[in-house]
Formats: sequence, C-alpha cells, structure tokens
Amino acid sequence: MNNYFFSDMSVMLGRSMRHIFRSMDTIITVCITPIAMMLLFVYVFGGAIQTGTDNYVNYLLPGILLIAIASGISYTAYRLFLDKQRGIIERFHSMPIARSAVLWGHVLTSLVSNVISLVVIILVALLMGFRSSAGVLPWLAVTGILILFTLALTWVAAIAGLSAKSVEGASAFSYPLIFLPFISSAFVPTETMPSAVRAFAENQPVTSIVETIRALLSSQPVGNDIWVALAWCLGILMVAYLFAVRAYKRKAA
Repeated sequence: MNNYFFSDMSVMLGRSMRHIFRSMDTIITVCITPIAMMLLFVYVFGGAIQTGTDNYVNYLLPGILLIAIASGISYTAYRLFLDKQRGIIERFHSMPIARSAVLWGHVLTSLVSNVISLVVIILVALLMGFRSSAGVLPWLAVTGILILFTLALTWVAAIAGLSAKSVEGASAFSYPLIFLPFISSAFVPTETMPSAVRAFAENQPVTSIVETIRALLSSQPVGNDIWVALAWCLGILMVAYLFAVRAYKRKAA
C-alpha cells in the first residue's frame, strides 16, 4: 500500500464530495424522494394500513431509510462510470498516488452523502411524529447496521459503474434495490401477504434489516433478526468488494 494512501484517499474524497454539493439534483433525489414517499404513506395510505401499531411513521421509517440508501448509491455507479468513460481513472493512475485511493474515494463519498441524507430524513420523521424510546447503545447499533448496509450496496454500485457500457446501465441496477423494500415487512406485516410473496419477503435481506432496526428503535427484543441482518450485510459486502476490486484492476491494467 502506498505510504500516502490515506492522504491520497482524502483528496479523492474531497473531490467527489465537491461534485455532490454542486449537484442539486443528487441532493433532491436522495432526500426528497424518500421524504415524499414517507409523507404519502403516512398521510394518505397510513389510515388504511393495519400494522398493529398506533404510530405508522415509527413502523415505516426503517424501510424508508433503506430506500434512501438504495437510491443514493446509484450516484456512486454513475460517477464511477463517468470517471471511467472520460479516462480520469487512467489519468490518476499515471500520477504518483495510491491506485486504490480513487475507488475508496468514491466509496467513502457514498457513505458520507448517505449519512447526511439519512439524518435529514430522520429529522423530517421527527416532525411527522416519529418517536423512539431507544437509548444510546441501540441507536449506535442502528447506525452501525445502516453504515454496513450502505457499504455493502456501495460496493455493488462500484461493480455496476466499472462494468456498465452506458450511463443508463450504470444507474439502472439500483431500481430493483429500491423496489426490494416494497416486497418486505417495510410497509406492511408479511403476514398479510399471499403465501408465495410472503415466503420471498421473509427470506430476503431487507426484511431482517428492517425488523432489526424497528426492534432496536422501539426497545424491543431483536431475536435472531440481527444475526440474519448482519450475515446478509457482511456477505453482500465481501462478495461485492471482491468483484469490484477485480473489475477495478481490469480497468487499471
């Protein structure tokens, strides 16, 4: 590893973050769309949805946070694709900097920008009546799970950005990820679903992550859901990381 890896990575992070703050459509898409969805479900559909809880925004928030992350990481794929298409990655590699710093700069930018988006969404949820009885440790656990989920999907996005043949292809991979929470316990209990849909919903990663976050925020026992959620996040993270690094090395060769 280059002796200046961390300083190189901080430069790459600063470069990508400047692109984020200059692009208002990124901020609007990542923050406003999940917030609009939360408003729609709470104030339009909330009265017709039976979840067994009095405060639907409390039930809904974990799924909205995951949708925001899935939406936000698509910009990582988009920015990586543009760097690849414009030859910027090759240009950086011709300089005396750590090669992996370019990729890690994009990954950390995704993490920072998604954390900002999640904080904004939680603040809006508080205005809508979201309340949590959780203490510091459960909130730290929720933060850790969300960071792990963000990193896992960001490495998936890196694969798409480095492998795509077009801008559309680089971004389109995120659509199934955004849709996945709709077929989970994010909006309604899985018990209300048809048997085939329920079987899928209960055995896909979003449900275990949503149930874990929901239990932590409401000071309820998390049971086995937290281990299943961590296994999904770590499994996706490790596999995606290996494939992303392999794709990056091919482009850097």
